[in-house]
Amino acid sequence: MSAALSRSLCRVLSRQTAPSRFLLGEHHAVQSPWFAPVMTLKTSAPLRAEPKKKKKVDPRREQMLKERMRKKLKKLEKVAPELIPIEDLITPTKCLDETRERSAPRLSFEESEGRALLLKEWCRYKQEQHMAEVQAVELALEAQREALEELKLESEELYKAALKPDPLLFPFTHEGPAYIPPKTKYEAPDGKYNNITKVYTQ
Repeated sequence: MSAALSRSLCRVLSRQTAPSRFLLGEHHAVQSPWFAPVMTLKTSAPLRAEPKKKKKVDPRREQMLKERMRKKLKKLEKVAPELIPIEDLITPTKCLDETRERSAPRLSFEESEGRALLLKEWCRYKQEQHMAEVQAVELALEAQREALEELKLESEELYKAALKPDPLLFPFTHEGPAYIPPKTKYEAPDGKYNNITKVYTQ
């Protein structure tokens, strides 16, 4: 394309420079500023690029896009943050396998009846034991109340002394903290262990 364009320009310019030279004479050829010689012409590679045209943005469409973005942000805000799972409260999958369920042993009628009677007898025994303990505590509290009332009538000082707690009733020894401050650069030995704690990111 560039070669054909240069050839056509050479032909046109050669035709236009001939009459100007003929009029002025062959020995006094003057170069016209309007007609440059062919040797001074230079060609360059054709540039087919053009400036990018600005797209016309519809204000309604832009407003709709903003509304969609706002709705998406609201939905993301409503979603609760993912909580870090507590592995101690998660049942392992191997324990959820139904094939590992043990079937209940089949008991005979006599064995099942014997177990039911034994359970009823045990429940009756524990109820009687509980009622006896409650009755004994109530009798002890009633006797203590009557004794304190009689003691109050005899002596007010002895009554107040009887209401004080007895430190020797339940002996308790306790050693307080040492006066020596702890060592700042002391590292307590934890022993050898493999840290398998999982790190979760919010």
